[in-house]
Amino acid sequence: MYKTPCSRLSGLVGLGVKQKLVVNLPRCNQTARLIQLHKRDPSNWLTYQHLNFLKRQYVTKNKSELHQRAILKQASVPAIVDEGDDSVERQVERIPTIDPVVAYPEAQPVISNLKPTTEDVAVQKDSVSSVVVNSDVTPNVQLKTDEERDSRLERQWKHLKVDVDDLPGIYAKLAKIKLTALVVATAAAGYAMAPVPFDPVIFFVSSLGTGLASCSANSINQYIEVPFDSNMNRTKNRPLVRGQISPLHAVSFALACGVPGVTLLTLAVNPLTGFLGALNIFLYTCCYTPLKRLSITNTWVGALVGAIPPVMGWTAATGCLEPGALLLGAFLYSWQFPHFNALSWNLREDYSRGGYRMMSVTHPGMCKRVALRHSLGLIGLSTLAPVLDVTTWTFPVISLPINLYISYLAFRFYHKADRSSARKLFFCSLWHLPMLLLLALTCKKRHSDQDDTSHLPSSSALPLQS
Repeated sequence: MYKTPCSRLSGLVGLGVKQKLVVNLPRCNQTARLIQLHKRDPSNWLTYQHLNFLKRQYVTKNKSELHQRAILKQASVPAIVDEGDDSVERQVERIPTIDPVVAYPEAQPVISNLKPTTEDVAVQKDSVSSVVVNSDVTPNVQLKTDEERDSRLERQWKHLKVDVDDLPGIYAKLAKIKLTALVVATAAAGYAMAPVPFDPVIFFVSSLGTGLASCSANSINQYIEVPFDSNMNRTKNRPLVRGQISPLHAVSFALACGVPGVTLLTLAVNPLTGFLGALNIFLYTCCYTPLKRLSITNTWVGALVGAIPPVMGWTAATGCLEPGALLLGAFLYSWQFPHFNALSWNLREDYSRGGYRMMSVTHPGMCKRVALRHSLGLIGLSTLAPVLDVTTWTFPVISLPINLYISYLAFRFYHKADRSSARKLFFCSLWHLPMLLLLALTCKKRHSDQDDTSHLPSSSALPLQS
């Protein structure tokens, strides 16, 4: 503790400075303006100085209020104390010199009132700093610091080097391979439900083109949403978020899938199917993806995107749009609402953190009502299938139990609106769709083939050349 007579002169010096500045203030207005000057207590000093010609502002903090902009506090200059000044009272705790290699925990500090020399103080500082770094007495402190640093670096974003052997897995994540498989399966169901003979070549080509178009759309979607996916636990491990591949690499992969996919559907299948594939890529990347951060209508646009693949399968087989194709699209459209609304209900915090405007986040009541409404709508669509001559009347009967069960779970979700009911509805939707499509395929109405002989030219109708 230092006690100097200098502190007693602070009031007189501050008063003299104030008087001089008040006199000279009009003459140096363009150079400096002193607004608030002095108070007796040094902890309440407040000084604002504005230098116009330097365009800089120096601001201090007073009573926990920050005015203007604060700059970093400069390192304080140690005060020089005269050793011969009798007014300085000093109490020194002498620390014995410790070997930096071998530490002795039992060593006790020795307190002395003797006045140390400058060399002793320097030796003590060196020995203390050496003990902090190299001593084995407190290894746990250093170990804890290393562990915290490693854990912090592990949580931070790191650019990962990619091996060529890892590219197939990265491409699978970039294309959302499970979602793409579901899209191809629904397109294959649409092809199988079409009232035409089965052609394995067209079936394979249409499935391949639909899968490539889905991979392209999913890759572009991840490329656009990289800044937002990094804020969500559900999507923070995607390849672009982790830096496993570059954005240019991802866009190149999307083009390498989208262009051949749409070309294959257009030239090898038919132009209508190719147009629907290109339309689906456009709706998913240019409409659904931006709308996720703007309006809850993104859910309806996303349902429309999911309803197009079975229509593509039907048009790949028949080459035209028919009521049966629209019915299959309506099945997929209605099914997606209980499926996605139940999924997004348990991910509300994640979607909110990512900045996405979902029904479960902004309109929870509507989210529950829409899921229940479209679950009940599946019953009506199943009844409409035999009316449109797509299935037999057996289909509405045998599909009624699974439709009633998903409607019951949607009703529970509507009333309880908890995580458990949402989870049950979501997992039910995972097996409900393939079961519904399988039942529709088994109850498919067999259309009798057209009279093949009526389309063959008759030999008697050929003119005879003389």
